[in-house]
Amino acid sequence: MSTRAAAPTRREQILSEAARLFAARGFHGVGVDEIGAAVGISGPGLYRHFAGKDAMLAELLVGISERLLTGGRHRVAQAAGDPARVLSSLIDGHIDFALDDRALITLHDRELDRLRDADRKLVRQLQRQYVELWVEVVRELHPEVVEAEVRVAVHAVFGLLNSTPHLAALGREAVESLLRRLAHGAFGALSA
Repeated sequence: MSTRAAAPTRREQILSEAARLFAARGFHGVGVDEIGAAVGISGPGLYRHFAGKDAMLAELLVGISERLLTGGRHRVAQAAGDPARVLSSLIDGHIDFALDDRALITLHDRELDRLRDADRKLVRQLQRQYVELWVEVVRELHPEVVEAEVRVAVHAVFGLLNSTPHLAALGREAVESLLRRLAHGAFGALSA
């Protein structure tokens, strides 16, 4: 059995380049010809994979929300019974997302309003479910803290972790370690 990761599909390559370009220059600042050129196909060739730029944006933003929720649920199931371990796993998973998918964080911040209403509502629904995973775990660790305060803390930690596109380069290990300490410190402050 091979341990090598499968090469990205053409569709995945297109999405990756679209995310990078949209984050760098904005959704309206990028044409299909540029996205196609970035992956070695003609702009019109993209229409074999996507109905258009709107479909790419929707798949990127809905997809990352689905991936975070699925990953979060998996982490909760893997560490079930130990809320401290679950929280550590959730933090580590979100740090990986924040460091590996910086373009998607920028894209979400700038372009969520460009989605069709149905797609935007789906993204928000998935995000609420993801937040609730965290809220449940943090409430297990800090049962004395009211739910509203826990929810604010979860959103504050997301803001901290999602600030990574704006961080100067320290090196991945140093940033991971710092973000992990800061996130745990923020949740620890709930009991202070």
